[in-house]
Amino acid sequence: MADLDSLEPTLQNILDQESLRWIFVGGKGGVGKTTTSCSLATQLAKVRESVLLISTDPATTCPVNAFGQKFSKNPELVNGHSNLYAMEIDPTGSIQEMLENGKSLHTSTHDSGMQSQLQDMAFAIPGVDEAMSFAEVMKLVKSMDYSCIVFDTAPTGHTLRFLSFPTVLDKALGKFAQLGSRLGPMMQQMGGMMGMDPNQEDIFGRLESMRSIIQEVNTQFQDPDKTTFVCVCISEFLSLYETERMIQELTSFHIDTHNIVVNQLLYPKGGSNCEQCLVRAKMQAKYLEQIAELYEDFHVVKMPLLTHEIRGVETIKTFSEMLVKPYVPPTN
Repeated sequence: MADLDSLEPTLQNILDQESLRWIFVGGKGGVGKTTTSCSLATQLAKVRESVLLISTDPATTCPVNAFGQKFSKNPELVNGHSNLYAMEIDPTGSIQEMLENGKSLHTSTHDSGMQSQLQDMAFAIPGVDEAMSFAEVMKLVKSMDYSCIVFDTAPTGHTLRFLSFPTVLDKALGKFAQLGSRLGPMMQQMGGMMGMDPNQEDIFGRLESMRSIIQEVNTQFQDPDKTTFVCVCISEFLSLYETERMIQELTSFHIDTHNIVVNQLLYPKGGSNCEQCLVRAKMQAKYLEQIAELYEDFHVVKMPLLTHEIRGVETIKTFSEMLVKPYVPPTN
């Protein structure tokens, strides 16, 4: 069996890599991604000039539950910190707002109607609405001056789709280029007959603009000096299976990943007569061995299951120390 501690079992390597700008934290639902991302952001705030934590999970209010503070789609300073900010976004939620902004640019009712039809055709392409929204988010984030950005992502499937958006946009633009060449003259003729001015360049321009932004960001995502992905799991079969699937997908996207955080580990005290604790600890030990064999070239961080909630700034600060200093179970 490989030695689980052959590499330092902490996330100190992330803090030491000053070139990192994008850090994703993800895994199966319910494994402690939010606690881990908030804790990692807390530690990064100690060594970076400014850190932004972004929740991209539309199903939860992640930093709210962890820090005990309400956040919005605009960055807000986390209580108790001078350089740690947080914000919540829904990558699928800004699409309607973007459409409304597009329509407001047109003063003519006829122009607006034709533009609306073009946009409806654009967003009929599967996945392009999320991709465009993602591009809008990345455009916003790129304009912000933070030394490091931590993404608290949604469960595995959503995250992998999140990272596939550049391909979706390329396909959408390719289809629209074909559509424009075939239907463009006819639409111009019909528009002239009906007194409309169908400005196709507007929607194409917006797509091309989004495409250039997302391609630039994607290039950075594939640079291990700028981007890494922290996998979070628990020591159970399904979580380990999801972690392996995610690591394979990340590798196919050329995104660096070399850290795994294993949460909710049980360490029964010597002489404990808690049968459930002993059985689960034995099960967890079996999967920890598998993790050691599969990921001998990863930093594997083992985090204990505590008897209290990890909620509130001070509690997170305390918990986050175990990400950089290995947890030592009590001996008695």
